[in-house]
Amino acid sequence: MTRRFPRTEALIPHDLRNRLIENGRIAEDRDSFDPFPVVKLFTPDAAATWLITEAYPEDSDLRLFGLMDLGLGSPELGYAMLREIEDLRGKLGLPVERDLYFKAEHRLSIYAKLAHHAGMIVT
Repeated sequence: MTRRFPRTEALIPHDLRNRLIENGRIAEDRDSFDPFPVVKLFTPDAAATWLITEAYPEDSDLRLFGLMDLGLGSPELGYAMLREIEDLRGKLGLPVERDLYFKAEHRLSIYAKLAHHAGMIVT
């Protein structure tokens, strides 16, 4: 049985959550909204990566939107629930982490094009 390591802090801190929620509000009003990713999440012991641009509160959870790659060679734009990502563990039992040093250089559409050609998210 794989050991599950506990999370020691919030995966997405409040200031970044607020930016994601604000982006979600803007996206609801503007069809052409193409923001820079706010957060990069990854599995340290697997090949999954998420570039998150927006969040939408749902009950006590957040529905996240962004570029998602589960390490299967087919990254795609889509939605995921924060709680589900927080519960994920890789093969060594490590939780998903936030890349503390990630600073988006491109808008989401550019990352999506690069990922489509590379078969993985490239940052």
